[in-house]
Amino acid sequence: MASEPPTDTQEKGEPGANEQESVAASQYSPDELAGDTAPPSAEGADVNLDLVLEVPVTVSLRVGSTEIPIRDLVRLVEGSVLALDQDATEPMDVLVNGMLIAHGEIVVVDDRFGVRLTDVVSPVERIEQLN
Repeated sequence: MASEPPTDTQEKGEPGANEQESVAASQYSPDELAGDTAPPSAEGADVNLDLVLEVPVTVSLRVGSTEIPIRDLVRLVEGSVLALDQDATEPMDVLVNGMLIAHGEIVVVDDRFGVRLTDVVSPVERIEQLN
């Protein structure tokens, strides 16, 4: 089986026409993700999520924050109370690997803390956070 010689652009390390098409097909705008239609896939192939389902991520809950001078920080002792900038009635931020994905409220389940999601950030908003 004879293969075709590489074109001038391929010799310079630039992607060929087929590679450019697959790169273009894998990039979507936020508008495309917000639509009800699924993004086009290469030759109708199904997306295999099994490859990433076991990847560990860090989920954290941001209760609030505050800024204090180092002078006050070194004076903290057991029993000290820090006032945070978030009202107790506001929902907490749920972060995955540092990115906001939802808001929720703290609940207690079988003597353990948990979080009940009250609002999930849309995929479009998550993409906009990246910029």
